[in-house]
Amino acid sequence: MAGVVHRHHHFARRGYHQRVYVERIKPLEQYTTEELYVRFRFGKADIEYLVNLLRPKLQHRTQRSHGLSVEDQILIALRFYACGTFYQVVGNYMGVVKSAVCDVVRDVSIASLVNEFVSFPKDNQIAQAKRRFFLLGNMPNTIGAIDCTHVHIQAPRENEWEFINRKGRHSINVQLVCDADLIITNCVVKWPGSVHDARILRESTLYRDLQTNRPDGIILGDSAYPLLPWLMTPFLTANTPAQARFNTAHCRARCAIERLNGVLKRNHRKHAT
Repeated sequence: MAGVVHRHHHFARRGYHQRVYVERIKPLEQYTTEELYVRFRFGKADIEYLVNLLRPKLQHRTQRSHGLSVEDQILIALRFYACGTFYQVVGNYMGVVKSAVCDVVRDVSIASLVNEFVSFPKDNQIAQAKRRFFLLGNMPNTIGAIDCTHVHIQAPRENEWEFINRKGRHSINVQLVCDADLIITNCVVKWPGSVHDARILRESTLYRDLQTNRPDGIILGDSAYPLLPWLMTPFLTANTPAQARFNTAHCRARCAIERLNGVLKRNHRKHAT
């Protein structure tokens, strides 16, 4: 379906905006799986899965004049997520106007089914989580590891100073919890880079839930976090052999979250274009 690109042509006597129709690119037909990964961070089968998954929530947009198909919407949103660039740049690449990109990114983000895929271990999953962490680092009773990681962004127009992190760069500080297999079980993606890890945890729904209903197990965090009944941090100074062994086991098990952050950022650098 043709996209609409507004090109401004001023005619001395008539003076009007002429609409020029151009063909939108068709990535699933034009690109190989590797090329799709480079441009959208997903392959063809993954994109088709997302299209079918989100179709019920996005179908309504196709009823508008020159509406975008669900496939178009998913691809536009993925391109924006992959590159983190301006709406206009994404629009130029995908053959749509800037305002359409803005609407699509908003709609796809709202339609996200993150809560169906990212969830803290339930009763029947806790025992398995504990076994996996024990095998990983000899750390008993562990069901998760927590840490924050900075995702760099372009300087925002409003409250720009709040997003400057300790390294002097603009970022969002993202809190993640994962299991021993690097599966994300909780995430908080809304705090500017200047906010400390401990505050993000304290203000989170996860904190309120675990404070009210203590889990059958513990989460491992680094020294940036407070020691809580359900959150275990290392000894700042290991004064005994037992404390040293604890710190070693804690470090080996908690490395899961550091590996996860490394994988996420490595994929970002690999596919950025």
